[in-house]
Formats: sequence, structure tokens, C-alpha cells
Amino acid sequence: MKKLAISALILATSSILMADGAATYNSKCASCHGANGKTVALGKSPVIAGQSSAALLKKLQGYKAGTLNTNGMGAVMKGNVATLDDKALSDVAAYVSKLK
Repeated sequence: MKKLAISALILATSSILMADGAATYNSKCASCHGANGKTVALGKSPVIAGQSSAALLKKLQGYKAGTLNTNGMGAVMKGNVATLDDKALSDVAAYVSKLK
């Protein structure tokens, strides 16, 4: 019974994070990266759908810090992520990593 309760809690937490990540993705990212993360944003970015959560989070943090400028998109990305806190960045990374 205890294992079932823990599994249910993990699933509920995961669903909440996905909902937060989805909402942030849809408001901040989907216009360039597409609803499914498979659009080459502004004709420059790689497809982001399915990349690992850790890799995506590292990139988002780099853009926010202004230390990443992949394909000359650093300033655009910094503007998009500047207002996101660590939790929002993590939630978006987790959400995008699950896109197929």
C-alpha cells in the first residue's frame, strides 16, 4: 500500500510539473519552436523536442545568464527566459524533454 501511495504521489507531482511546464512553454516558446517543439525556430535552432531535460535546462540557464549564444540567438532567448525563475526553467525543460 505504501508503494502505491508513493507511486501515486510521484505521478501527481509529475503531472503538475508537466502542466506548469506546458503553460510556460505555450506562452513563451511555442510561437517560435512550435506546439510540439519540432519547428526550427527562426530557421536557426535545432529541434528541441525530446532533448534531455538536463541538456535543455543547461541551455536555458546559459541563455538566461547571457553566456550562451547558439546560432546568434542568445539575445532573443535571453529576452524570452529573463523573467523565468529556476523552477519555471526546470519545468519547461522537463516538459520539452517529453515532447515527441
